[in-house]
Amino acid sequence: MAQQRLDTTRLQKIAQAYWESAALMAAVELEVFTAIAHGHDTVAAVARAVGITERNAERLLTALSAMTLLERQQDSRGDRFTNAPDVQRFLVKDGERYAGPWILFTKPRWEAFGKLSEHLRRREESHLGQYTEFTVDDARRYHAATYSIGMGAARLFSRSVDLSGRKLMLDLGGGSGAYSIVATKTFPGLKAIVLDLPPVAEVAREYIAANDATDRVSAMPGDFTRTEFPQGADVVVMASNLPQYEPDLIRLVVAKAFAAMAPGGEMHLIGETLHDDRRGPLSAALWGLNEAVQGSTGVAHTEGEVKGYLQGAGFTDVAVHPFVPGVLSRVTGRKPG
Repeated sequence: MAQQRLDTTRLQKIAQAYWESAALMAAVELEVFTAIAHGHDTVAAVARAVGITERNAERLLTALSAMTLLERQQDSRGDRFTNAPDVQRFLVKDGERYAGPWILFTKPRWEAFGKLSEHLRRREESHLGQYTEFTVDDARRYHAATYSIGMGAARLFSRSVDLSGRKLMLDLGGGSGAYSIVATKTFPGLKAIVLDLPPVAEVAREYIAANDATDRVSAMPGDFTRTEFPQGADVVVMASNLPQYEPDLIRLVVAKAFAAMAPGGEMHLIGETLHDDRRGPLSAALWGLNEAVQGSTGVAHTEGEVKGYLQGAGFTDVAVHPFVPGVLSRVTGRKPG
């Protein structure tokens, strides 16, 4: 049997993957997908609509088509472009599910990731990493990028979990308050407290007010690894900040949640988790690697490890539920009583 000949094709593709990221981000910044959705569907029309030369429009549209972000058809008038279905839904600027800011969310880390080897040599890290010097302006920029995707995740959570009859939700590291805003709207009688760093809590209040949720949701400033938790919540949610913390800190937070929670309460830890064999998903592994750039002590955690954190604190009926396949899992537990 002939041995398969090895070449560098796979390695080259990985090494050049940032070219694809750059093309996507440029298209979002230039509003190419919005132009196409509005009928500017040729090279010349896109060039005019977004203010670039036809040569550069052809270069970009060809790349986006090869990436399957655009569909390219030929008719008697020449080549015409349409957005792929997911692009049409999420990257047309005047669409109700526009997620352009989320696509650009990691762009400020571009240069830092180019120096990843230097960051990996660094010895000093902190439990808050980039958030140590976080300001209100930083929080506003951060949540301007994450709010739309956060609301989508919040709607998914409230569709996935029945909180009927629950009275108080503690939203740990709740950011803009998306989970709390949606959950308290979905389940009458539920109140919520968003506990996050002081600059973030200030911004959370702005989103809470903008969603007419001030009668249901409040924001509490603090560091949930150090701040004492309010007592009596019967739901605790910790969403999309798992890789930012090392195992001992997650254990600490989960134990604090268990101690403060009302008997019979439930905890939902939603995060980027690895399979137990640590071979993927890639998304969770990369978010763990990202913490080297951010200068934190955070790492990627496996589903089994997260189950262990909850079981070690005393939670029962601990289980892993798919949330966003390949990206996020939801690990749950109940406090006996």
